[in-house]
Amino acid sequence: MRLKDRVAIVTAAAGAGIGKATAKKFAEEGATVIVTDNHERRTKETADELKSEFGEDKIIGIKCDVTNKKDVDSMAKQVLDKFGRVDILINNAGREILDPVEKIKDKDWDIVIDCNLKGMFFCTKAVIPAMIEQKYGRIINLASIAVWIGSPIGETSYSAAKAGMVGFANSLSREVGQYGITINNVAPGIIPNPFLDKIYPPGMLNAAAKSSPVKRGGKPEEVANLIAFLASEEAGYIVGETIDINGGLYMR
Repeated sequence: MRLKDRVAIVTAAAGAGIGKATAKKFAEEGATVIVTDNHERRTKETADELKSEFGEDKIIGIKCDVTNKKDVDSMAKQVLDKFGRVDILINNAGREILDPVEKIKDKDWDIVIDCNLKGMFFCTKAVIPAMIEQKYGRIINLASIAVWIGSPIGETSYSAAKAGMVGFANSLSREVGQYGITINNVAPGIIPNPFLDKIYPPGMLNAAAKSSPVKRGGKPEEVANLIAFLASEEAGYIVGETIDINGGLYMR
């Protein structure tokens, strides 16, 4: 119950990966969780599933496209009107389109940057005033191992967006640290889920995962455990960090 009485927003929480695992972990730790996602049906289904386990009063589902500022501002307003505070924001929403720089379309570059980087900015900007007023907040962004190692298969737009999160967290930490707000990044390695199988070449993720010291990919729940720690009061002295979780695939 490390997050008892905290109000937490998790973006892209209705998929099969880290977002949903984080929403569930937060509920297990006692938080009230706002499940947001751009897919209306999945948002409702995920919220209903978690409500059946943790109670109607602990889970809220709100459809939200993080690339749409009106959507984000409306979502934040609904949360603040209902609960009067936002304690935790998990910027998990992301998009990835594989194409080398010489081939990627301008619109595809914009899609990746808008979802990963601008969406993070919109969500953070929407909740920061409340966090400053209440003098408490935890913001955790989902970066990626791609920030450190890049990729030969056309992930430049994705790597650039995730690297932007690192600089954003560092600078924002210096702006708002005095208000009891911490901003950190989590940089996962290979965390298999059905959505990634649609993006990457067959067998690539499995082969890469087996090249790590632990010889496997990570589980969404393992990343969620780290996020839950960073979202707790126990992590109050961790500021502006990017913490890797990749089974040793890359070590700094």
